[in-house]
Amino acid sequence: MEQNNYQGKLQKATSSGFDAKSTSKQVINGIDLTGKTAIVTGGNTGIGLETVKTLSEAGAIVIVPARDTEKAKRNLDGIANVMIEKMDLMDPDSVDAFAEKFLHSDKALHLLINNAGIMWVPLRRDKRGYESQLATNYLALFQLTARLWPALKKANGARVVNVSSDGHQFSDFNFEDPNFLNRDYETLQGYGQSKTAVNLFSLELDMRAKEYSVRSYSLCPGAVGETELAREAPIDLFQKLGYSDAEGNILPEVAASLKTIPQGAATTVWASTSKLLDNIGGVYCENADIATLSSNEAIIGGIKAYSLDEKNAKRLWKLSEEMTGIKFDL
Repeated sequence: MEQNNYQGKLQKATSSGFDAKSTSKQVINGIDLTGKTAIVTGGNTGIGLETVKTLSEAGAIVIVPARDTEKAKRNLDGIANVMIEKMDLMDPDSVDAFAEKFLHSDKALHLLINNAGIMWVPLRRDKRGYESQLATNYLALFQLTARLWPALKKANGARVVNVSSDGHQFSDFNFEDPNFLNRDYETLQGYGQSKTAVNLFSLELDMRAKEYSVRSYSLCPGAVGETELAREAPIDLFQKLGYSDAEGNILPEVAASLKTIPQGAATTVWASTSKLLDNIGGVYCENADIATLSSNEAIIGGIKAYSLDEKNAKRLWKLSEEMTGIKFDL
């Protein structure tokens, strides 16, 4: 019988030997990526930058599309086998231009790591009127993957790795009003539904793509300190979540639980390279292993069943084609 992860049937740990404290270098130990080509969005900062370093040191050629190429050049200076290209995830034309340039190179794409994202921002919209967290965290990811599909297929063994978040637990996907046109904007709901969309897309992509030797995964990197993601989040949001005190100072127990950047990048690298995933896809990973299903009450750890729902995954694929104007026909 054909294996798939609809409703979370495959969400069972593999006993990978790694845990929340494992680093990206530890999980890639012994793996040679010489001759492989990777694209890492958001690869010039935070866990994306650590991912690029790790893949490069393992021998891969890594392409980093960036909105601010000068910043990318500074941050990536001295890292071998790295190429920087221009791309803005909030601009669909920019995404198309980047993908077209890559396809013209006639290279096979072995790893597409959709790492870039935004979090907990005020209400903004792209030029199409789409809410910015949905547009950046998910719709651009769908578009880029669709445009690069010929290169993924050419690799004869590729992986698409999509960075999601525990934050998917803030919200299921709202098919009736995904862009907050008829409901009050709540940034946690916007972020949550964008990451639920990432999980549903990863699930459905794997089901459709595996016959072409392309596998897809989503993952939670964990709560990572020293990134730029929450720079626009108001203090009262951290207080509401129980992360900080009345003065806005992060609570000691919260600070102690944060991962380092190398630990935060570990699950991305593991999902990109682990041989334990050679014959399994469509799963959501955390702490360098496959995550388990979370309970209805949980707000951290594991994955919610609604984020792996077959009906919603297929419905989202159709909606994504309509919203982007792209027929993603594999």
